[in-house]
Amino acid sequence: MKQAREVTFNIKKIGLAWYRLSPLKRWSAIAFVIGLLLYVPAFLRTPSAIADDSTTGSTATRAGRLLVFDDVWQTIAQRYYDPAIRGINWEAQRTEFRPLAAEANSSREFYAILRRMLARLGDAHTRVFSPEEKFDWWNPRFLSIGISIREIEGVPVVVRVDKRSAPERAGVRAGDVIESIDGQPALVLIQQRLLEQPDASLHASMRSRAFASVLEGSPGTPVTVRWEGRDGTERKGQFERYWGQRELGLRMRRVKRKYAVIEIDAFTKTIAFEFSRLLRDKLSEAHGIVLDLRGNGGGDTEAMADVASAFLGEQVPLGQFMDRTGLTVKIVTHSRSLLTPIKWRRNPLPLVILTSERTSSASEIFVAAMRVAGRATVIGTETCGCVLAIRSRHPLPDGGILDVSELDFRTPDGNRLEGQPIRSDRLVVLERSDLYERRDPGLAAGLAYLSRTK
Repeated sequence: MKQAREVTFNIKKIGLAWYRLSPLKRWSAIAFVIGLLLYVPAFLRTPSAIADDSTTGSTATRAGRLLVFDDVWQTIAQRYYDPAIRGINWEAQRTEFRPLAAEANSSREFYAILRRMLARLGDAHTRVFSPEEKFDWWNPRFLSIGISIREIEGVPVVVRVDKRSAPERAGVRAGDVIESIDGQPALVLIQQRLLEQPDASLHASMRSRAFASVLEGSPGTPVTVRWEGRDGTERKGQFERYWGQRELGLRMRRVKRKYAVIEIDAFTKTIAFEFSRLLRDKLSEAHGIVLDLRGNGGGDTEAMADVASAFLGEQVPLGQFMDRTGLTVKIVTHSRSLLTPIKWRRNPLPLVILTSERTSSASEIFVAAMRVAGRATVIGTETCGCVLAIRSRHPLPDGGILDVSELDFRTPDGNRLEGQPIRSDRLVVLERSDLYERRDPGLAAGLAYLSRTK
């Protein structure tokens, strides 16, 4: 009898927890359970059958490559948010790329072919990762030689050099131009990548990715880089590629004791909680806020809604997600955090948001909502225009991962943000000279605007 009462109590607790979940989280939970049910047959196979699968699922064999390719192609055909696959003849893509995938000489070459096919979608969210590249969005890692590259003034420019890295010891500095990679002109290599992706030169996210990843290769392999310094002198060095790790977080600093500059890498539960603590404990004497989202690639929608609630108040519609069947989930602000024990109070401080082409996904929803409400001034360059959503990650037969955009987004007035970058109220572009002089023109413009705001 005691056991029966405990079971009943637990069921009530589960029901209450379910009731408290947001619609989007309920939807994710349902998708997770369905996914488990779909994988039940795998647990019923014999050990010999499982062993056979591990062999055929390896991209070291032709059969394994075809198995993985077909899984990727079919999953997109069945789960992509747009049943028309954006007007692309998806069957034709299979016909074109399947023979190439079958004859790939390595796992790296095979996955490069898959990426060329997925690039036809023009979708920054639909991506594929090999087993060794498995990407954890919440703890992102990346291949590096110790520097970061962006397109500035039409050329690949070093924007950051890691301290105590081999490139720093070799004299590479932020502002230097990458001229060649393993003897090939860097701009030629970038152009080749762009030519493989239709309209990539027009899509900010893909163009940015082509520049940022030009030095990528297999971890542990050397790469010879030739670069041009500030005085025009060219130098050359050989560096080794390695996996780097990035911790997503939130950083705040005070400027002239009046203004709070808050840089948010992503919207996560932890960051939303830290943000709420900042508003409550650290900003009582601030005169204005600069919110730096230039490197924010999105994240958890509920965490984003939490942060938006601090500036907009409760029950303000932020938009809605919709899947290929027409099922929708509305996103609204709220009076109390769904992720933390904090009760939001509408913050009245003047707000400036800094954006770039790396501002994407949930951060674009945030920027759009602030602009519609007249709550913030946006400074910088236009955003990514990458606002789709992934319901759940799809495991591939060889241990790789496929991310598929299963949800489209509409603003409260019905506008799509996907493919429609948000333009800033004031365009501010970074130049090479700014990097050499360690200037941040976007931040300077934001602080200047706040100083004129009463």
